[in-house]
Amino acid sequence: MTDVPDKISVLKFGGSSLKDPGSIERVVSIVAGRLGEGYKVVAVVSAQGKITESLLKDADIYAPSGNPREVDMLLTTGERASAALVAMALTSKGFPAISLTGSQAGIITDDNHTNARIIEVRPARVEDALREGKTVIVGGFQGVSFKKEVTTLGRGGSDTTAVALAAALNAEVCEIFSNVDGVYSADPNVVKDAYKIDEMSYQEMQELSEAGARVLHSRAVEFAKEKGIEIHCKSTLEPDSPGTVIKGFETREKIRKAGVAYEKNVTLIHTYEPDLTGLSTINNVLKFCRKKNVSVKQISFHKGYKESMVGSFILSKNDNYSCDPFLVELREKFQTAVEIINDLSAVSIVGEGITDKPDTLLDAIELLKSNEIKVSGFHTSSFRISLLLSTEKLEKSINLLHKYIVG
Repeated sequence: MTDVPDKISVLKFGGSSLKDPGSIERVVSIVAGRLGEGYKVVAVVSAQGKITESLLKDADIYAPSGNPREVDMLLTTGERASAALVAMALTSKGFPAISLTGSQAGIITDDNHTNARIIEVRPARVEDALREGKTVIVGGFQGVSFKKEVTTLGRGGSDTTAVALAAALNAEVCEIFSNVDGVYSADPNVVKDAYKIDEMSYQEMQELSEAGARVLHSRAVEFAKEKGIEIHCKSTLEPDSPGTVIKGFETREKIRKAGVAYEKNVTLIHTYEPDLTGLSTINNVLKFCRKKNVSVKQISFHKGYKESMVGSFILSKNDNYSCDPFLVELREKFQTAVEIINDLSAVSIVGEGITDKPDTLLDAIELLKSNEIKVSGFHTSSFRISLLLSTEKLEKSINLLHKYIVG
């Protein structure tokens, strides 16, 4: 038995890359190609096609208000099936392979069901299999907590599994394969003039991901940035194309507007404080969100209209399961102390230096206003400007901002 070799490649394949036997054959070909280049390969796989969505519909029949532990037990079956099928396909072609669950691969998480974070990777079993000359296929999106509970890493969590394993194994490269050939300046299904970006900084990619771009999960980028791992986003159909490289850069001097991303169907929630000196309502609402395992973002608290104290935050339906039942419970529990605003979407402009001056924000608001699109609110960070607006105006807004702001 030899030592684990230095040349390790970690590949990740999304659900669209595994949807049918023909797709799995392409995955086998890509893995075989990396093996032929002298790499030992660890492949992380998502559930096939729309399996996860189908399983969630099944869960809604029996637990419409959510049951996070059992949802995790159910959802992880999709990735386990993919891993076993890919391992079988590789072995049948003469490439010895073994499938492992996230827990078997050593992915240790906290105990936050449906949205866990990786806290440690213990890849001993992966290393043993590599020493034995096997290709390792790992079910992504899942791990195990210190309480020995099966957990999932949230939507897109297979990306995070891949980057975490790449770091733990000191892999030379981490390649993320999907049905697109890289990261685009906007969703090419919405903006016909969107163009592929050859290189992006970790921060730009993380902001795009958090704003709704689905090529790469934001936690994976966060992990890669911390560990200094270079990520290559590629298409399964064009595995030898350069795709988009995500890596660290020295600070750019020029302002760069990298792209536009969007998140459809978000909910804006306002809380109102009866006591102007306290934070009782928003504190209790956030505790209720935590109890129900609901993640929120863009939390703020300020003095509002007529001297009232107002708290606000965004709830994303993409980031949470069973959102609608939760909102019903929230309204019943807090009644007039909360205001729930639905039918909104968020569109974001991302790039380095775009909030150093208010020019880009003002130009974006004026552009939308001149096209009769009302902005219901906005939020900025160092790399992002996010605008809340009506969902029915979303596609028009994306195209306008891409054409006149990003260019």
